[in-house]
This record gives sequence, C-alpha cells and structure tokens, in this order.
Amino acid sequence: MYNLLISSFGANPIVYELDEHPKGHQIEKELKGLGFKPSVPAVFIGQKLLGGANEIMALHLKGQLVPLLLGANAIWV
Repeated sequence: MYNLLISSFGANPIVYELDEHPKGHQIEKELKGLGFKPSVPAVFIGQKLLGGANEIMALHLKGQLVPLLLGANAIWV
C-alpha cells in the first residue's frame, strides 16, 4: 500500500523482498536491531530510514511526504 502511495506521486520505489534476497535474513535482523517490530516494511527515502507503512501514511497526512520525496530527488515538480 505504501508503495502505491509513493508511486502515485510519480516516484519509482525500489522494493526488496527480504524472503527472496540473498542477505534477507541478515537485513531483517539488522532492522529488528534498530527497533522495528515487525521489521518490514521498512521504508527509506533518500537513504533515510523513515519507518513502516504507518509512518509513511502519517507523513502523507501531515503533508510531509511530498517534500521528503522532492528532497530526495525521487519526484520533480
């Protein structure tokens, strides 16, 4: 759902399926170490870890998602 939201602004999110990634187990372990429970989805914009789907939706509702995408050059106006 969060990837559809981000795509709706014209960004092309890259999605890594950890169960299909060769280092998926290690990545998931690291995300849990950062306090993510559950560890996925973990959304990064501009190399910054923002959180999961709930955090992305909250940023959108506060009008902060588009500026983050613009700042990361993920979308252009």
